[in-house]
Amino acid sequence: MTKRTPSVSSGAESSFAQVRALITTLPNVVEGTIHGAPSWKVGRKLLACQAIHNSAEPDSLLIKIPNAERSQLLGSNPATFYITDHYQNDPVILVRLSKIERNALQALLEIAWRFVSE
Repeated sequence: MTKRTPSVSSGAESSFAQVRALITTLPNVVEGTIHGAPSWKVGRKLLACQAIHNSAEPDSLLIKIPNAERSQLLGSNPATFYITDHYQNDPVILVRLSKIERNALQALLEIAWRFVSE
């Protein structure tokens, strides 16, 4: 598995600060790291993390999400949401943080929280 070393530009730092502010308001979310990159879990289940695989675009967030929602998001807004071959078989979506509005990100994180908390 190839990983990209997390590098955070000032814009990405701001984006991940926004993710942190939103995601930590959800119940039982614990912040940590995966390979040095920010991550958030509910219990032992991954909720979201910085997408660090070299197939992901910089400043992307990986969010666990049901496949039905993933298909809908990919079809409705490919400028914001995408998937790479590396993540194809996992119930996740990649989000270009520079393309998503705060309210949409919050709603997506809530969907992911419900999915992971089941």
